[in-house]
Amino acid sequence: MSRSASAGRRYHHGQLREALLDAAAQLLEQQGTQFSLREVARQAGVSHAAPYHHFEDKHQLLEALAERCMKAFSQAQAAAQASTPRARLIGLGTAYIEYAAAHPNAFQLIFNPELCRPGQTSVLTPYIQADHALLAEVLARAIQAGDLPGHAPEALGTALWGTVHGLAHLVLLGQLNLRDVPAVLDSLFTPASAAPAPVH
Repeated sequence: MSRSASAGRRYHHGQLREALLDAAAQLLEQQGTQFSLREVARQAGVSHAAPYHHFEDKHQLLEALAERCMKAFSQAQAAAQASTPRARLIGLGTAYIEYAAAHPNAFQLIFNPELCRPGQTSVLTPYIQADHALLAEVLARAIQAGDLPGHAPEALGTALWGTVHGLAHLVLLGQLNLRDVPAVLDSLFTPASAAPAPVH
């Protein structure tokens, strides 16, 4: 009996789907999205036809894999607790960038425009909405606490997201050290009047 046949019989319907996603996650970490459904089946130890019981094609598998990655990404941000709104903002940004550094291929996958086009709904939409709601909530508290006076929350949220996303790419490119990220983020919330005067 072949390994794929015996392995396939061990999986119940839902277990097979999760096993295929586990295999795809391993391949994603190793080589990005440049893998085939046949390779996923081989990694999972099942027949080449097994993935088609759950996924019509590779795109559908990538959507499911992106949903799994996005869930982990969102959980990492939600877990960033702190005693003040300002510290929570820094924690959110740091968690965002740390996930990108630890899982660069997963980070690229969840921001793949082919999987979630602007203005369209996808399996990622609930997580994106939850992340935006979390940021808006923390921003509102920071503004109320006087950490970010005189700023429109919506515009500030977009600016912060763009900045943090850019910093994540700098880390991935090796242009910014991950350990310096909290200090960089902290500087975003330091008023110019509070910054130390330049030394002449």
